[in-house]
Amino acid sequence: MKRNTIALALMSAAASALAQEASLSEMTVYGERPAAFRNITTSTEAATKALIESTNVINTEDAVKYLPSVQVRKRYIGDRNAILSSRNSGTIDSARSLVYADNVLVSMLLGNSFAYAPRWWFIAPQEIDRVDVSYGAHSAAYSGNAVGVVMVMKSKLPEKFEAHAEAQAFTQSFNLYGTDETYSGSRLGAFLGNRHGDLRWTLSASHFDNTGHPQSFKTSSRKTADTGGTVVTGYHWDKDPKNADRVVMGATSIDHTIQGNAKIKLAYDFSPASRLTYTLGHWRNDSDVGVQTYLRDASGNPVYSGSVKIDGATYSLSATDLQPSKRLEEHWMNSLTWRFDPKSEGDWAFEAALTDYDIDKDKTRKPTTALPGAASGGAGQVQLLDGTGWVTADMRVDWRPARGKRGHDVAFGYHYDKHTLNDRTWTNTNWLVGDATTVNAGNTGKTETQGIYVQDAIALSPDLKMTIGLRYEQWRAFNGTKTNTTSTLTYPDRKSTFASPKFSLSWVATEDWLLRGSLSRATRFPTVTELFQGSISGSTIVNNDPNLKPEKILAGELAAERDIGGGSLRVSLFQDNLKDALTRQTTGTVTTVQNVSKVRVRGIETALQHKDAFIRGLDLTGSLTFVDSRILAWEQRPTAVGHRMIRLPDWRATLAATWHASDKMDWTLAGRYSGRQFNEFDNSDTNDEVYGSTSRFLVIDAKFNYRFDKRFSVAVGVDNLTNEKYFAFHPYTQRSWVAQAKYQF
Repeated sequence: MKRNTIALALMSAAASALAQEASLSEMTVYGERPAAFRNITTSTEAATKALIESTNVINTEDAVKYLPSVQVRKRYIGDRNAILSSRNSGTIDSARSLVYADNVLVSMLLGNSFAYAPRWWFIAPQEIDRVDVSYGAHSAAYSGNAVGVVMVMKSKLPEKFEAHAEAQAFTQSFNLYGTDETYSGSRLGAFLGNRHGDLRWTLSASHFDNTGHPQSFKTSSRKTADTGGTVVTGYHWDKDPKNADRVVMGATSIDHTIQGNAKIKLAYDFSPASRLTYTLGHWRNDSDVGVQTYLRDASGNPVYSGSVKIDGATYSLSATDLQPSKRLEEHWMNSLTWRFDPKSEGDWAFEAALTDYDIDKDKTRKPTTALPGAASGGAGQVQLLDGTGWVTADMRVDWRPARGKRGHDVAFGYHYDKHTLNDRTWTNTNWLVGDATTVNAGNTGKTETQGIYVQDAIALSPDLKMTIGLRYEQWRAFNGTKTNTTSTLTYPDRKSTFASPKFSLSWVATEDWLLRGSLSRATRFPTVTELFQGSISGSTIVNNDPNLKPEKILAGELAAERDIGGGSLRVSLFQDNLKDALTRQTTGTVTTVQNVSKVRVRGIETALQHKDAFIRGLDLTGSLTFVDSRILAWEQRPTAVGHRMIRLPDWRATLAATWHASDKMDWTLAGRYSGRQFNEFDNSDTNDEVYGSTSRFLVIDAKFNYRFDKRFSVAVGVDNLTNEKYFAFHPYTQRSWVAQAKYQF
């Protein structure tokens, strides 16, 4: 009976901060139930390997772009700032999600902005077996950072020798303002794995090389005063997000990035129930960021700085307005996990994980002199982030007496993390190669969180399950300093404790319907950079706040899931009430980190997965989400009250259709839609089709796969088929093509 199968799935479904290996068979993409979450207390979705391979995946984050309500702020191919957003979190809320690669936390919780994307590189696209997502902070196993989504990317260990190789080439034609260029790149990936008795090992590596389109532009509001200057041509007029006239003088942040990564994983089975796994990963990035001036003087020479005359008015270009840069990064990740689970032969299971993420090298060089002279050297600055990083430790115990026959499924555990910021900026005499000479600015600090939790899934009847949980956390911020050229300011240490209760009730109402309600509290603590990292670079200012309050969340969800045979249909109503919501806003060139007193986010989310829909061989996955987000109270910004929260679109939709034309051929057509959203708290940025705005968009993607045999396949795809021009402040990728070849043994 379906009814009994669903009930059994409810009793034994997996969900935890440390991914489990069970698998169930009801109600999800292509007939599989999410396997990464234990004691499911909220809505879950999954992207299987079949779905991932049917769409265009160049970088790891591409694997999740068709999941319901999930959007990845990937501005260009190879973007290292690919932020994950969800139904209640925007594209600058990087600390409102938790991302795991197998048992390893890869979320970069050093900050909450565009610069702190998950470390997607730690699992290569060819390694991913499936991705599971849960929505909302309804599990006691997770911190308040789970208020958006918890995402677990899972790979498989080999049972015999495996070898995979993949090559991709991609290109984009980009046209905006005075830039009309073609940008191209490539990616090579390889994977080896084998099993020798109780020892399994894998080795993966990839090399990536691409030039992205411009991410920023030098603009200025219209002026009328004429105080002299060089008469120039080549500029472009348009309207800013508030519909005021502005002139565009050049493009910046044209990133040529060369990335390489390698990872080795060793897993040893002491017994069928006990496995120890060690993983070592290394990532390197060599980035050369260029600029393009649109301005030309009367002789046709490019103009990069100084006073210029445009349409009879004088404008000023500083030496750093069109500023190139170079960045070298080298990161190491170590993780050690142990899992003991006798499954049906015992009542107890145990899991532990240790991770250490070390930013071994991070050096950014920028000139303080203007181009074209800066191209050959000159004075500049060097920013060093060496020594920044984090460590985590997690332990979890599961007690399932007689595998649920006594009506209880108990989990309890401990979590520890420490995040360290070590940011220094020095002046030097040659920005290209010179050593650091004089301290110009610096920010240091640490945060630490310890948490314990307990959660019990109680079978009230064969069809009714109640899950209750409690998480208790102690957080502290310490060793915070801010340095300038003359002095160092030391911030006071801080400490807070919070308790977060959880409640969920699920009911298998019929053979086809599952109903669930969840109500939970959670706390999202300020990150170390929100507290301690302020900066001034040219005209760009970031204001940190060492007195930020933790964000308190009251989250609720009502969900109904229906088994439709070969798939599922889900409808979820959700609401989050946020007190002291942590966010940041950029106005012009000034970014401020702040608390918003009260915010309410509520909406409805629908999701559909269906295999062999309408005709045999046609697989569908889609979603439609509506969100109403409102600022309810804010004493410091009363003009924002009643307006929508920034970076949260009102509508989101996804649809992907894959037709398996034969055993050798697959055709996929997919679309992503995002509705109206804002960058300003008073929602005054009504022009959403220009640089600096956050656009509504409809993007169409397509892919064709052809398999010559079980080992060799090729594919060609296109993202943004209709060449939509859209923005998340910065411009997204325009029409881009990708060709790929794969070989596996």
